[in-house]
Amino acid sequence: MKWPNSEMLLVQNTFFAGSSPLKPTASRLRKLEGGLFLIGLSGRATIRIDLKSYEIRPDTYLVLLPGSIVRLEEASSDCTVSLFSFTREMFGQASMRLELGFFTFLKEHPCYTDPTIYTSTIRSLMQSASSVYADSENRFQTAIAQQLLRCLLLEIYDKSYRVFGGREIVGGNRQEELFKKFIAQVHEYAGVEREVSFYSDKLCISAKYLTGICRQVVGTTAKTIIDEFAILEIKALLQSTELTIQEISDRLRFTDQSYLGRYFKRHEGISPKEYRNNHL
Repeated sequence: MKWPNSEMLLVQNTFFAGSSPLKPTASRLRKLEGGLFLIGLSGRATIRIDLKSYEIRPDTYLVLLPGSIVRLEEASSDCTVSLFSFTREMFGQASMRLELGFFTFLKEHPCYTDPTIYTSTIRSLMQSASSVYADSENRFQTAIAQQLLRCLLLEIYDKSYRVFGGREIVGGNRQEELFKKFIAQVHEYAGVEREVSFYSDKLCISAKYLTGICRQVVGTTAKTIIDEFAILEIKALLQSTELTIQEISDRLRFTDQSYLGRYFKRHEGISPKEYRNNHL
């Protein structure tokens, strides 16, 4: 089996679970429609998730939420993983009533390696998901898989809280809480909303105050963070779709193709067309 793409995430229209070799098909950014849990079983691989790269090795746990932009950069010939992929709709049902801060935390910390007893329940739930997927005659297959997905989320929430603490997940003060909410909004809207004022308005604070929070928490400006994710969205569309530059401009709400070109070149030093040609 190859690295899961948007089509694989729609196996049986809802989910897929099982063990598989992990093989990169092409070094291209890809935005996932659904989500994915993954456990490294053998070998090594390197994956880029949004703006960072991570190593997958035995006992590595990986959580990719819907909308993540990924690229499998390399994988050894013996790299094998256990995975559970699911649609955005299944994730929405399974994650109801869980705190937003937890999912912001997962977006910023999608990968960790831990061979301790903390992972035994997660492994068991993944194995159960594989068994449910293999039982294609089960009339309640999708409903059971959705409940297993919710159990996985709750289990990961509990272990994350124990290992990292509540402050890391939900923030320890007002500024940290606002920053985490800002990052959650950037993950959701950066492709189409690139002005600081959009996010400060949603947080009911001034743009200047939001920029001050970002400088204090991570040492950079709110605009820089927004632009980094906006450029990532453009790169994913240039690499993994056949949309024209004009169609990408329309989808991401640029005023016109020329503005998209200037915006991209200002940050990357080359035009969108040159970037696409370099990654064919």
